[in-house]
Amino acid sequence: MHISFALFADAANLSQEGKLNVLGVFDALQVGALPAVHPRATLVVRLKADHEDVGVHGLSFGWVGPNGDEIWSSSGEVEVGNPPPGAFEVDIPVIAAIDLPIQQAGTHTMRIELDGELRSELYLHVRLGTPTPPVHGLVS
Repeated sequence: MHISFALFADAANLSQEGKLNVLGVFDALQVGALPAVHPRATLVVRLKADHEDVGVHGLSFGWVGPNGDEIWSSSGEVEVGNPPPGAFEVDIPVIAAIDLPIQQAGTHTMRIELDGELRSELYLHVRLGTPTPPVHGLVS
Protein backbone atom coordinates (compact mmCIF):
# COMPACT_ATOMS: atom_id res chain seq x y z
CA MET A 1 0.00 0.00 0.00
CA HIS A 2 1.25 3.50 -0.73
CA ILE A 3 0.17 7.12 -0.42
CA SER A 4 -0.84 8.52 -3.80
CA PHE A 5 -1.10 12.06 -2.40
CA ALA A 6 -1.67 14.02 0.80
CA LEU A 7 -2.75 17.66 1.10
CA PHE A 8 -4.50 20.29 3.21
CA ALA A 9 -7.73 21.76 1.85
CA ASP A 10 -10.67 23.88 2.93
CA ALA A 11 -13.07 21.00 2.29
CA ALA A 12 -13.37 17.56 0.70
CA ASN A 13 -16.05 14.92 0.17
CA LEU A 14 -16.90 11.82 -1.81
CA SER A 15 -19.58 12.07 -4.48
CA GLN A 16 -22.33 9.46 -4.85
CA GLU A 17 -20.22 7.94 -7.63
CA GLY A 18 -17.22 7.65 -5.31
CA LYS A 19 -15.28 10.57 -6.79
CA LEU A 20 -13.04 12.50 -4.41
CA ASN A 21 -13.85 16.24 -4.50
CA VAL A 22 -11.31 18.65 -3.00
CA LEU A 23 -11.79 22.41 -2.58
CA GLY A 24 -9.24 25.06 -1.63
CA VAL A 25 -5.86 23.30 -1.47
CA PHE A 26 -3.29 25.24 0.59
CA ASP A 27 0.23 24.90 1.98
CA ALA A 28 0.57 28.24 3.78
CA LEU A 29 -1.37 30.22 6.39
CA GLN A 30 -1.17 33.81 7.58
CA VAL A 31 -2.22 34.34 11.20
CA GLY A 32 -2.80 37.66 12.96
CA ALA A 33 -1.59 36.54 16.40
CA LEU A 34 -0.07 33.53 18.14
CA PRO A 35 -0.98 31.10 19.53
CA ALA A 36 -3.75 30.35 17.03
CA VAL A 37 -5.95 27.52 15.82
CA HIS A 38 -6.79 27.03 12.16
CA PRO A 39 -10.31 25.63 12.51
CA ARG A 40 -11.61 22.77 10.43
CA ALA A 41 -8.67 22.27 8.11
CA THR A 42 -9.26 19.19 5.98
CA LEU A 43 -6.47 16.66 5.66
CA VAL A 44 -6.94 14.59 2.50
CA VAL A 45 -4.92 11.42 1.95
CA ARG A 46 -5.42 9.00 -0.92
CA LEU A 47 -4.10 5.51 -0.31
CA LYS A 48 -3.63 2.96 -3.09
CA ALA A 49 -3.73 -0.75 -2.28
CA ASP A 50 -3.56 -3.98 -4.27
CA HIS A 51 -4.39 -7.63 -3.59
CA GLU A 52 -1.24 -8.05 -1.47
CA ASP A 53 -2.51 -5.37 0.94
CA VAL A 54 -5.77 -7.10 1.91
CA GLY A 55 -6.24 -6.90 5.67
CA VAL A 56 -6.04 -4.36 8.48
CA HIS A 57 -3.36 -1.65 8.46
CA GLY A 58 -2.39 1.02 10.97
CA LEU A 59 -2.64 4.67 9.90
CA SER A 60 -1.19 7.44 12.08
CA PHE A 61 -0.94 11.22 11.87
CA GLY A 62 1.45 13.40 13.85
CA TRP A 63 1.31 17.24 13.89
CA VAL A 64 4.80 18.64 14.52
CA GLY A 65 5.79 22.26 15.16
CA PRO A 66 8.75 24.11 13.60
CA ASN A 67 10.94 23.23 16.58
CA GLY A 68 10.38 19.47 16.03
CA ASP A 69 8.07 18.96 19.02
CA GLU A 70 4.99 16.83 18.38
CA ILE A 71 1.87 18.91 19.12
CA TRP A 72 -0.65 16.06 18.75
CA SER A 73 -1.04 12.66 17.17
CA SER A 74 -3.88 10.38 16.18
CA SER A 75 -4.02 6.79 14.96
CA GLY A 76 -6.51 4.26 13.71
CA GLU A 77 -6.93 1.33 11.38
CA VAL A 78 -7.82 0.96 7.72
CA GLU A 79 -9.30 -2.29 6.44
CA VAL A 80 -8.40 -3.14 2.86
CA GLY A 81 -10.55 -5.51 0.80
CA ASN A 82 -9.80 -7.21 -2.50
CA PRO A 83 -9.87 -5.04 -5.62
CA PRO A 84 -13.04 -5.55 -7.68
CA PRO A 85 -12.86 -7.94 -10.67
CA GLY A 86 -10.76 -6.46 -13.46
CA ALA A 87 -9.06 -3.90 -11.20
CA PHE A 88 -5.50 -4.09 -9.95
CA GLU A 89 -5.74 -1.45 -7.21
CA VAL A 90 -8.29 0.14 -4.92
CA ASP A 91 -8.41 3.80 -3.92
CA ILE A 92 -8.86 4.46 -0.23
CA PRO A 93 -9.66 8.13 0.42
CA VAL A 94 -9.09 9.42 3.94
CA ILE A 95 -10.74 12.75 4.81
CA ALA A 96 -10.10 14.20 8.27
CA ALA A 97 -11.51 17.55 9.44
CA ILE A 98 -9.12 18.79 12.11
CA ASP A 99 -8.33 21.92 14.09
CA LEU A 100 -4.65 22.76 13.63
CA PRO A 101 -3.06 24.28 16.77
CA ILE A 102 -0.30 26.74 15.92
CA GLN A 103 2.05 27.90 18.65
CA GLN A 104 4.66 29.66 16.52
CA ALA A 105 5.41 30.86 13.01
CA GLY A 106 7.43 28.61 10.71
CA THR A 107 7.06 25.33 8.90
CA HIS A 108 4.79 22.77 10.55
CA THR A 109 4.75 19.13 9.45
CA MET A 110 2.00 16.53 9.27
CA ARG A 111 3.67 13.13 9.46
CA ILE A 112 1.75 10.22 7.99
CA GLU A 113 2.65 6.65 8.93
CA LEU A 114 1.36 3.37 7.53
CA ASP A 115 1.91 0.28 9.66
CA GLY A 116 4.33 2.19 11.88
CA GLU A 117 6.50 3.38 8.97
CA LEU A 118 6.78 7.05 7.99
CA ARG A 119 5.41 7.27 4.44
CA SER A 120 4.77 10.97 3.87
CA GLU A 121 5.36 14.41 5.33
CA LEU A 122 3.10 17.31 4.47
CA TYR A 123 4.36 20.85 5.18
CA LEU A 124 2.33 23.89 6.21
CA HIS A 125 4.12 27.25 6.25
CA VAL A 126 2.75 29.61 8.91
CA ARG A 127 3.45 33.35 8.76
CA LEU A 128 2.60 36.00 11.33
CA GLY A 129 1.17 39.33 10.22
CA THR A 130 -1.49 41.00 8.15
CA PRO A 131 -2.21 39.25 4.86
CA THR A 132 -1.40 41.14 1.68
CA PRO A 133 -3.73 40.89 -1.31
CA PRO A 134 -2.47 38.64 -4.12
CA VAL A 135 -1.11 40.24 -7.27
CA HIS A 136 -2.96 38.91 -10.33
CA GLY A 137 -1.09 40.80 -13.03
CA LEU A 138 -0.62 44.27 -14.34
CA VAL A 139 -3.33 46.39 -15.91
CA SER A 140 -2.23 48.52 -18.82
